[in-house]
Amino acid sequence: MYGMLIPQGGGDPIPLLKRSLLVGRRESCDIVLRFSNVSAHHCQLTLTGGYWYVRDLKSRNGVKVNGVRVTSEKRVDPGDILSIAKHNYELRYSPVELGAVGPPPPDFTETDIFSKSLLERAGLERGQLSKAKLPPDYDEQKRYDVTKDQPGQLRFRPRPPSR
Repeated sequence: MYGMLIPQGGGDPIPLLKRSLLVGRRESCDIVLRFSNVSAHHCQLTLTGGYWYVRDLKSRNGVKVNGVRVTSEKRVDPGDILSIAKHNYELRYSPVELGAVGPPPPDFTETDIFSKSLLERAGLERGQLSKAKLPPDYDEQKRYDVTKDQPGQLRFRPRPPSR
């Protein structure tokens, strides 16, 4: 067993028996919630690196973790309240027993991801190339591979001509 969902208004605990669980109203789901406001395929629970994650499957009434709506995927820590169409469950599990090592991985939201450009997330901040000290033999007509030796230092290596 990989944990339990404890209903927050009474009821029997729901054991989490697999590493990936489909939750919904349909009988074919791994966890069947027989409520009219639960979608046929409401959400997916996945165990990764010792932590449970929930993904909303475009359900009508949504999924929340501790009152915050899940728009893509969200880590659900032990003791968090998972709301599936206004039905609340406490998720109980032990990350260490499930293979987690070290602190929990960062939990990025869509706003975190889209708040920075790809260059910024790769460590090449906007405008860094224009502010970089160019080598004396730099030719704008040539192509260069740019690598980052140390923070704030770039190395320009001429790229071989393409065939």
